[in-house]
Amino acid sequence: MCERDGTMRPADYAAMAPAFQAGRAGTRGGPGASRRGVLRATAASALSFGLFGGHALAQSRSSLKSTHGTGFCNLNLFLAHSLQMAREDGLEIQFVNTPTFAEQVTFLGMGQVDLGLMPYTSFVALFNAGAPVKIIAGGGIEGCAIVARPGLTTPASLRGKTLGTFQLDTLEVMPYDYLKKHNISFRDVRVRYMGNTPEAVEAFKAGAIDWICTIEPYATALVNDVRGATMLSDGRDIYGPGYTDCVLATRSSLIQQNPAALKAVIKGMMRAQLMAETRQEETLQRLVGTYYKTSMENARIAMSKQPAVVDARNQTDFILGRTDSLVEMGYIRNKPGRDAIDWTLLEQVIAENPELYGQLKHKSA
Repeated sequence: MCERDGTMRPADYAAMAPAFQAGRAGTRGGPGASRRGVLRATAASALSFGLFGGHALAQSRSSLKSTHGTGFCNLNLFLAHSLQMAREDGLEIQFVNTPTFAEQVTFLGMGQVDLGLMPYTSFVALFNAGAPVKIIAGGGIEGCAIVARPGLTTPASLRGKTLGTFQLDTLEVMPYDYLKKHNISFRDVRVRYMGNTPEAVEAFKAGAIDWICTIEPYATALVNDVRGATMLSDGRDIYGPGYTDCVLATRSSLIQQNPAALKAVIKGMMRAQLMAETRQEETLQRLVGTYYKTSMENARIAMSKQPAVVDARNQTDFILGRTDSLVEMGYIRNKPGRDAIDWTLLEQVIAENPELYGQLKHKSA
């Protein structure tokens, strides 16, 4: 899962401050004006500063710039970067580190990077706001979980309790869908938007929040560390096995302007996936400490519960279906169509590398 560094903030913090503070202020009772205010402010700042006008990215044909999260859905991209697995196809993958998750998303919309790995919900919001972006490959599957403090063992017991999550994130949509499945309104719980995953985990341990939607390995660690804590859902009971969380997105223009470079990234990520599936310990030794600030034990848990999967074609309907929840929650007005996703380059890489693709354990076909 892509670990977050905060809520969905725009690039212009001065213009954004009032709505952002409204969205972050302590707790609230359900979806409403604060969320729509956040999106209005985002759109306003985007228009004022040309957020989606697309400042031309000064890039070399031999390199692409990417943002990323920190969760295990990033594993293939991290490993491809660490070993520069696209170099054999003449491409260098460069990472652009940003101070918050908001910048990771908006940098793609601004044209400051070529591609990024992000939660599909964040992509949908970016696409809905008019950013010229497309999903071109997958990130990770499963790995999201809802954990509750001792005594909270049923959906009904969550009424009036405080959820710790992240705004406009899959980790907010999943609790919404979980409650909806059990005929409970999201307005019946309190929501506290956290700054980052470690903060949320510590808040849960301290009893400052009653339940949390988080990612592996944190979910399993909380169940083990907090006596009596219960994992209410691992997402499979809501979405079924193999549900996606993060996606690889790029600027739409780059698909036409430099398809070879994007194909090199996708192929590099496939090579990384094969290494992760067949040489787990070697993969983790390469990544833990540099890309993942966690223990090897926790990393093994995360890797087993959240595989990184490049071929996400079978998740098309799932990704687009989740937009219903985003509309209901007041985040977007118009649902994106199939034009938000373009698997063309992914399918070309698969066709051109049948032996590599055939060895992958997790894939659509």
